[in-house]
Formats: sequence, structure tokens, C-alpha cells
Amino acid sequence: MKITMIGSGYVGLVSGACFSDFGHDVICVDKDAGKIDALKAGRMPIYEPGLAALVAANVGAGRLTFTTDLAGAVEGADAIFIAVGTPSRRGDGHADLSYVFAATQEIAAAITGPTVVVTKSTVPVGTGDKVEAILREAGHEAGAVAVVSNPEFLREGAAIGDFKRPDRIVIGTEDDRARNVMREVYRPLYLNESPILFTARRTAELIKYAANAFLATKITFINEIADLCEAVGANVQDVSRGIGLDNRIGSKFLHAGPGYGGSCFPKDTLALLKTGEDFEAPVRIVEAVVKVNDARKRAMGRKVLHALNAANTDKGTIEGAKGKTVAVLGLTFKPDTDDMRDAPSLAIVQALQDAGVTVRAFDPEGVEAARALMPDITYCRDAYDAATGADAVVIVTEWNVFRALDLKRMAGLMTQPVMVDLRNIYSLAEVERAGFAYTGVGR
Repeated sequence: MKITMIGSGYVGLVSGACFSDFGHDVICVDKDAGKIDALKAGRMPIYEPGLAALVAANVGAGRLTFTTDLAGAVEGADAIFIAVGTPSRRGDGHADLSYVFAATQEIAAAITGPTVVVTKSTVPVGTGDKVEAILREAGHEAGAVAVVSNPEFLREGAAIGDFKRPDRIVIGTEDDRARNVMREVYRPLYLNESPILFTARRTAELIKYAANAFLATKITFINEIADLCEAVGANVQDVSRGIGLDNRIGSKFLHAGPGYGGSCFPKDTLALLKTGEDFEAPVRIVEAVVKVNDARKRAMGRKVLHALNAANTDKGTIEGAKGKTVAVLGLTFKPDTDDMRDAPSLAIVQALQDAGVTVRAFDPEGVEAARALMPDITYCRDAYDAATGADAVVIVTEWNVFRALDLKRMAGLMTQPVMVDLRNIYSLAEVERAGFAYTGVGR
């Protein structure tokens, strides 16, 4: 099949590369000529494990190409996927759909025959109706051009595996021809027994938001339980395991930490809240999740300040941290990505700086993106460089490279060996053996 992917960002590029690896002919389109030139030269605009090799293999096989020419890419396409950004709109939290509608208008002007237009971008309920209206206004009849919702469920850092071995494929359409086209698009996965769920279009749109909001709720729930564990003297890791072994609950997303961030959960929970408001069906649990998560990131900064002062008993308030140096390990919102969007590190670093703390930081992949957002901190070549002369080291992102640090070496490089482990990577005993004063989360 000939597939056109409008948008060569995270979702569009990963999806396009994987579709081409299935044997489809895929053209990825982007308005950013610099990005397209880089992709043609084999340079990826994002860090995602395995993506560069996958792109190179399929470009070499002639199944994957890149262009800025939308009209040429759309001509003769069996399916046209819209995979452009839908960021939160400033001020009100609604998803910004301007890129989706602009792409739809260009598609409408370029379509020359029967096709299926697929919204792959995460969009609020009812967006497909508006996309369809634009196409109908341009003269494309329902029998020739159908609109489908096909939400993505990719985890950054594991996107290729998620695409090729999905838990489910959700396709929202009531058009029989569109169903057949989408079955053929996903036929390689269907043969591998990946379940395909066909629904109405609005239902498919809501499934994506409901899924992300539920996962965000699990994260926020265990974070609040972690605070309770600290207050009563319990261990959140044991609590998490104890409840996660219940098959009705499951263990995933029950790891206490500094709060969720990234490209999906923050904006999707806000968009779901706005949808609830628009339809007078408020989602109050999600309202609480958003508030608690926002407060938690800043609270983790205060946790570091208190740990600093606990090591300086002459000053028992967070004001005593002024003039200290903190090494921050991990800046991206999760490991195996360079994505800094809504990363907890942003709020944590800001809280430290507000208290007069000097920040030294290291991240294996996120330094370039972080530098644009936090230009006034010192970026280091590795964890030990960051810790040199520091009064505390803080693990914010659980990159594998931080899981087996030479703790004695690190302690010897620091002015004051204090560790704040916001991901509970280490045990109290092993860190204290290396000479650190240790603070974890919920333990």
C-alpha cells in the first residue's frame, strides 16, 4: 500500500518507519525543510533507540522517503495519516488543533482520488467530525474519502517495540471501505494476532485520552501513598508490590517518583478536563491528578533542600541551602529519550535556584534540549563530573548509567556526601556503606 504520513515528528517518524518495515511504501512529509534534509542524510530529529537503524534500512530498501511536497505525497495514497503536534493551548489548556486543521486543508486541496484520511495525532473528541467537514466542504464525498481515528499508544524509549507488538490497535470508523483499508494497513500485525478494536470514531478519540489519564492517575496515586508511607514509617516499594500483585490492579505505573511529565500525560489530562467542561461532564478525579502532580514536582525540590539542611544541623530551614551546590543526574522526563517537555527536572531545578543553590547537571541524551530551557546551569560530561565539589547529588531520571555508580568514588569527589534518590534506584544500606546520607521516596 502507499501510505502518506503528514508530520515527521515523534509519532509520524516512528509510525512511518515501522509501516515501511512492514513492506508498505511510505512518504513522510514535513514543512521543516531542515528536518527533511537531515532525515535524508540519516540524522534523526529525536533520540529513540533503534530508530536510526530502522529508518536507514527502509530508506535503503526504497520503501521510505521524505519530502516537503505534500501535494505530490498525497497523490495516489491509499491512506493519509495526520501526525502533527497538538500541544496544549496557552491559557486554557485546550489542545491546539491548528496544525491538524491546516494539514487537513492542504490534504483536501491535493486529493485526486479515493483515499482514507487518518488522524494519528492525539485529538479531542469530535475532531474527526471537523476534519470530515473540511474535506466535505472541499467537495470530497463520503463514498470516496473517509475519515478514521487511529490513536497511537507509543512509549518514548520503547516506541518501535510498542508499534510492532502492540497491546491493541484502535480504529474508529463506521465506513466499511475504510475498515478494509485499515485492515490491510495493519495486516502484518493482525497476522501476529495483535487485537484490532473497531469502534465509532468519537469512541476511538476518547480511548486515547482515557488511557493516558488512567495511567497518570496510577502514577499520582502511588506518589501520594509514598508521602503517607514516609509519614507512618512504611515502605512504598513494598506497598506497590503488595497491591500490584493483584491482577485487577497490576504493577505497572506504580513506581513512586517526582511526578509525570513528557509529551502526552500533561497535555492529554488537561485536554480531557477541557472536554469534560465543554460537555458539562467534569472529570473530577483527573482534576485532582493534575493538581497533585503539578505540586509534587516543586515539592521534590523542597525535599532536596531539606536533605541538604539535614546534613547541616546548624541550619534547620531550607534557607540554609543558599550557596550550596547540587548535582542533578537525569534531566529528561524519562530514560531513553531526549524529551524535556514538562520534565520534573525543570521544576526541581527552579526550586533549587530559587533557594540560591548552584546546579550542576548531567543527562546522557537530553543536554541539548535542556540547555535551551535551562541555560543558566552547568552541564557536565558525566555523573562524576557533576558530583565534583557538590554538596548533594539528586537522581531525577532513572537512566541505566546511574544504576551502578561507583558510590565511594562519587562520595570522595563531593564536598558533602548527600544523595537524594527520587527514583529509589539504590537501597539505604548500600548508599550508607559508601558514606552517604541518603533520602529516598516513600521509604
